[in-house]
Amino acid sequence: MSNLVLKIKNVSKQYRLGELGTGTFSHDLKRWWCQIRGKDDPYLTIGIENDRTKSGGDYVWALRDVNFEVNHGEVLGIIGRNGAGKSTLLKLLAEITSPSKGEFYIKGKIAALLEIGTGFHPELTGRENIYLNGAILGMSKSEVDDNFNEIVEFSGCQKYIDTPVKRYSSGMLVRLGFSVAAHLDTDILIVDEVLAVGDLEFQKKCIGKMQDVSKSGRTVLFVSHNMASISNLCSRCIVVDKGSVVFNGNVNNAIEYYYKSINSEVKKISLKDRKDKKGLGQVRFSNLELLNSTNSSINCGDRLQIKAVIKNFTDKKIRIYPSIIIYDSKGLRLLALSALLLNKSFDIENNQEKEIIWTWDKCFLSPDEYYCDLYMVGGEMNRDVQDEVQHGFYFKVNSGDFFNTGIINENLDKVCAEFSID
Repeated sequence: MSNLVLKIKNVSKQYRLGELGTGTFSHDLKRWWCQIRGKDDPYLTIGIENDRTKSGGDYVWALRDVNFEVNHGEVLGIIGRNGAGKSTLLKLLAEITSPSKGEFYIKGKIAALLEIGTGFHPELTGRENIYLNGAILGMSKSEVDDNFNEIVEFSGCQKYIDTPVKRYSSGMLVRLGFSVAAHLDTDILIVDEVLAVGDLEFQKKCIGKMQDVSKSGRTVLFVSHNMASISNLCSRCIVVDKGSVVFNGNVNNAIEYYYKSINSEVKKISLKDRKDKKGLGQVRFSNLELLNSTNSSINCGDRLQIKAVIKNFTDKKIRIYPSIIIYDSKGLRLLALSALLLNKSFDIENNQEKEIIWTWDKCFLSPDEYYCDLYMVGGEMNRDVQDEVQHGFYFKVNSGDFFNTGIINENLDKVCAEFSID
């Protein structure tokens, strides 16, 4: 127990949709008193097996019977799809909200970087916000003084340190916020997907800093969709799905489990039936398929063609720029083909469908399983996001004779190849 810094025991969190609090002050006060005394939420709706019920309102289990432990100096990765409950879990640990039932044990001080610019005042300068944010995170003025120059240098915001942060970009806010949290003398550091906003150079600095934090004996909880960062940084990983921990163990095995579950769902649900699409929706991807293949499978070296069917749901012609991003089974992004960057646009008539085909003369991908993200901009401003689908398509590449030598390459490295869009 002496090496244990965090223990989550049967923790659940329930929300009632469309309502803040319990609805009355006396009930809110009773709930608060129960939370102070470490008791379950007195207004918890028990016995709900599904995510929601219309008995007295809509209820959602954001977390359901979560159990895991974290040891001193461990770097724990937390992965899962959007809406799986990862951020809710971290907010419970950071004591931003309280569990509906269950309990958790924390040994030491926690610093949490959960959202961009949390604790920053837009009218104050970067210098003033460092002191403000440091105080919110539990740092004394003398501690901030001792670390101030290092915080500013790490953030790369020296030139703008005396400028109000309302003029900062989102990336600058992330850099400054992470710098403050990372230099806090804390036992547990919680980081939630904010590094995706920073540039590549800063992401490398952050990974290095978190490695230094863990080597110094402190604990890190790291949520990210970047599997390369999870693999490089974390010593253990849990997978969260629909509010429950479905895997807890080796990092590579966790990533494999995560992508297998995603790919199995992609195979079951057609693109037009996906409910998690983003964008304006005037034009949508309605179907994607691999041409000249069997069961979405192709051999390395064969002609690779991915056909997208795009539908215009409006009464006017719209100019679009479709893009596709291909990832391997470990979540490593291999390539992004953007029609906007190529200045290759397509006009689609009102209430009509159009076929777009990405073509490679030879499939240059090594034997593996792959999935694709879909992205499309267009409309009046040409930059309006019309459709965005994560994990919108899955296909498999088998071994093949890429070089036409009669030799089947089992472990062919990725090679460059020309492609075209028709």
